[in-house]
Parts: sequence; C-alpha cells; structure tokens
Amino acid sequence: MTTRSFDVVVVGAGIIGLGCALAAARLGKRVAVVERDASANGASIRNFGFVTVTGQDRGQVWERARRARDLWLEIAPQAGLEIEHRGLWMAARRPEAAAVLEAFLPTEMGEGCELLTPEAARRREPALGPRLKAALWSPHDLRVDSRAALPRLAAWLEARWDVSFLWRTAVLSVAPPVVMTSRGDLGCEAAIVCPGDDLVSLFPERLTALTRCQLQMLRLEDPGYRLTGALMSDLGLIRYGGYAALPAAQALRARLQAEQADHLTHGVHLIVVQDADGRLVVGDSHHDAATPLPFAAAEVERLILDEFAQVTGRPPPPVVERWTGTYARASDRAALIERPADRSRLVVVAQGNGASTGFALAETVVDDLYERSPRS
Repeated sequence: MTTRSFDVVVVGAGIIGLGCALAAARLGKRVAVVERDASANGASIRNFGFVTVTGQDRGQVWERARRARDLWLEIAPQAGLEIEHRGLWMAARRPEAAAVLEAFLPTEMGEGCELLTPEAARRREPALGPRLKAALWSPHDLRVDSRAALPRLAAWLEARWDVSFLWRTAVLSVAPPVVMTSRGDLGCEAAIVCPGDDLVSLFPERLTALTRCQLQMLRLEDPGYRLTGALMSDLGLIRYGGYAALPAAQALRARLQAEQADHLTHGVHLIVVQDADGRLVVGDSHHDAATPLPFAAAEVERLILDEFAQVTGRPPPPVVERWTGTYARASDRAALIERPADRSRLVVVAQGNGASTGFALAETVVDDLYERSPRS
C-alpha cells in the first residue's frame, strides 16, 4: 500500500471506532478506519445490541446513553438498520426489588417510566411470570441486532460519509502525522485509538487501570410469543448503577446474597431480547481475568437459564447457540480517555456499555480533539 493521507485515522472498527469515524466525518474530516480483522469481531458484535438508557449510572453515563440512543434512532433508517424492539421491563419478584423501583421512579432517571402492579404488567407483557411483585416499564431503551448492525454501519459510513476502511491491517505505531501499519504508513493530522479489550498492542502503559471481563451468552429457540420490550430482573438492580446506588438497593443486595449467592459469584444477571426471527438472546455472566479463557461453563449457563425461568415462570426454550465475549473493564470509571500525544486520543469503554453510550462518547472524544464545544 502506498502512503495515503487523511485528516483522522481511527484504529478499531468496533462501535466506538465507528462512532468516532462518524463524529469526525460530520465535521468534514477525511477519515480512515484501520481494523486488524476482516470485520468487527469483538464485544461490539458479541453483546445484546441493547441500547440501555434506564439504569445507567446517574449523571454523565446516563446522559451519554440518552444522547447515544437518539443517535441510533437518527442513524438507523439512514443505514438500513432495524430497531428490533423498544422499551424495557424491569421485573421485580421480591418486595426489596419493588422498593428499589419505587425509589428509582421519582428520580430524573425515572421520567417517562411507569411502575405497574403484577396484574397490569402481565396484561401488557404476558411473558412476565407469576412471582412478579411489581414491574417498571421504560420506553427509553431500544435494541438492534449487533451482528447485522456493525457491518451495515461500516458500509453506510463508507457510502454516505466517504470513510475509508482498511481491513485486515495491523497498526504498529501511532504518532501523528504518521500512523504505521502492516500495509504501509498513513499520514494524518490526528489519530484516535479504540482498542476494545486489546490492552497490550498500543499504549499499554496507559491501560493499566483496565482488566478484561468474559461473558457468556445464549440464543434460544423462538418461544412462541413476542416480547414487547427487553426483560431484566432483580439481579440487574444491584448491577446497574442507576439502581444500585440508591439506598433501597442495600436490602435487596443482602437478600440476593442469601438466596442467589452463586449467581452473584459468577456475575450473572438477566437480559432477554428478541431477534426478528423470534429467537431470544439471553445472558449474561461476568468473570474478570487478564486473559479470559474461551470456554463456556455449563454451571454458568444453568444459572442464567434458571433466572430466565424464575422471571418468566416458563422453562427456557432449547439453546441453539452459545458464545463467549470479552470487554475491557475498570472498577473506578465508566470510560478511559487518554492523550498519548497532542493530536492523539485513546478511548475505551470500561463498563461494557459500548452500544449504549458509544456514539455519545465518540462525540466527546472528537470534540475534545478539535477543541470544540460539546454537541447536544
């Protein structure tokens, strides 16, 4: 490859990289995205495709999730993306969980949400099981099929915004005005490195606060009904910071530790979303390791499916697909943004919510790079 020049070179074609490419292209910049694989292959396609607003950490993360959700809705029809379904059912089957929802509803994060009795909730979502104590309905969340969405986003960026993609190309060093790759040098005025959970290839000294987290995911056969929104459960109320930081969550945490200690040990909480063909995507679990092994544990799968059965009151449909994913995680921050050099930025989502916040985080990074006022 002969030397080519761009305004911005983005390293990584996951959701954060694509978001940065879009944000820069909208400023009129000539953008190249360099990706070592033949297509996006990391956390961005191995997750639920669930754009979660409700329950995100209060403040900046929640605001980013709202902005990112709006951008998904804006982009989807232009890029040919289907919104598979909208909304979230947070099902509480313990009085302590219902108390968390009652505390959440009057906050600014609960605006537009409804807290329903079991009878009223089941009339609107029959998949909710008989042990329900209360349910929060949120209209703010949406879901795309991430496996289909990422390739279509890349194709749209190329066709609509003239973004150049260099697939199967490794980046060797980033030092604007030059980015060295396995296929030659790229000239640029700025570079944005979006490494996902690759914590060793570029600027590893800047990534020591991060570790890697493995999750297990399942696809289940069509259950014969259509969900009216995503499903979550009591376990999610102590994992998502928007709920977990409320004082009412302390009693729920104690009860879950007594009744579902194995679920907590394996970081299991329930998300259920549905594909256009009716199949369900269900997960997940969380295990931190410097090098997560690629093996899925039968015990973890059993715990995930047990929580599905407890929430729906039905046996889970047959499993048709299993996989693991990994993402970068930090215990003390939602995202890492570093400045390895004046015209470089390093950005990593550190809470596993790239689909939910990535587009907005990308705008923040690009605006900072070009010293612009934040977009709204």
